[in-house]
Amino acid sequence: MKKIKLITVFVIFGTMVLIMSNPAIAGKVTLKVQASLSTALPVLGSGLPWASNKINEVSDGQLVLKVYEPGKLVKPFEILDAVSRGFVDGGVAPSGFWAGKLPAAPIFSAIPFGPEADEFMAWLYHGNGLKLDQEMYDEAGYNVKVIPLLMMTPETSGWYSKPINSVDDLKGLKIRFYGYGGTVMQKLGASVSMMPGSELFPALEKHVLDATEFSNPVIDQRLGFYKMDGKMPSLCQYYQSPWKFSCRTN
Repeated sequence: MKKIKLITVFVIFGTMVLIMSNPAIAGKVTLKVQASLSTALPVLGSGLPWASNKINEVSDGQLVLKVYEPGKLVKPFEILDAVSRGFVDGGVAPSGFWAGKLPAAPIFSAIPFGPEADEFMAWLYHGNGLKLDQEMYDEAGYNVKVIPLLMMTPETSGWYSKPINSVDDLKGLKIRFYGYGGTVMQKLGASVSMMPGSELFPALEKHVLDATEFSNPVIDQRLGFYKMDGKMPSLCQYYQSPWKFSCRTN
């Protein structure tokens, strides 16, 4: 069965941070790193604290990543510019967050119905994927160094306020959808927007959105999307099969 979406999250550091890898530089260094996703989220958010702990361990406490929850220093979609300009030392986000600035960015994060995890990682590390990713930022004038942080399993494709029985049901649907999947939804007639995870539940509650995708079930559950059952006419969740919807109605 083809997978719906594989998502890779990257950490970006200002290029000046690279001097910290020089063992000749003595003294403790603390880097402020802005998260785009709550660190309470399994894997998708908790990967950054895990990496921070490992870096502290291998550097014998000489390099510390001080992690900030979403929005504490800068908003999620502003992280790239903030790191590039030196306002913060680093940031973590799926690269598809910068699709408006870098149209190719979603390729390095999620490809709908694309390669399996091992194939994708092979391309990144042995097929010039990381080189192309860095070149994308360099050629656009961003002063950052890009490093893969974590990879998620294929994700579900959404929670909907009404059953989706045909392509026609997508026309005019106000939906949050990530990366190239959103481009496909747009071509099918949906009204697509991008929002950080923290804004999705209020947007559904206020009917700013009719539907949203975000991640796999354990993370969607943590964000409370299932609680919309009593507030929306019906709720459909699109699971691993790209052809079938599993719906619940009140």
